[in-house]
Amino acid sequence: MIRQAREEDIFRIAEIVVFSKRVNYFPIFGDERYSFSEMQVITAAEHYREKLSELYVFCENGIIKGMIRICGEEICELYTEYMLRNQGIGSALIAHAKEKGCSFLWALEKNTAAQRFYARHGFFPSGEKKFEEGTTEYLIKLVKKEGLSL
Repeated sequence: MIRQAREEDIFRIAEIVVFSKRVNYFPIFGDERYSFSEMQVITAAEHYREKLSELYVFCENGIIKGMIRICGEEICELYTEYMLRNQGIGSALIAHAKEKGCSFLWALEKNTAAQRFYARHGFFPSGEKKFEEGTTEYLIKLVKKEGLSL
């Protein structure tokens, strides 16, 4: 079930995000200081507490298994519990985002696994890209194409 996130969900959301970012982004950025010192669950929880109105969680049997942050028409973040991948959690969160009217997102150019996932759900590169703030890595814009998916 997908529902609006609540205050008591914040630390679980932060835990999912921090672990997922370490697994997926450390190989791209290679920044040990950020990944293993600066990025912590407590500080992430403080960040997400301020974004509570934008957060939705996939919750099953009382366990939060994934999260999505929706900012208007943009999917700002989507992360699932790493240990529970390939169970349809991300797909359910994407479906929810589409129901909410989301039409685009930004993904790291080097994160090809994410790009394949989003393509399966009808989001494809628009040709637009920008630098990830404070890095030399590019983000690419993926836009929803009606009737297309892989």
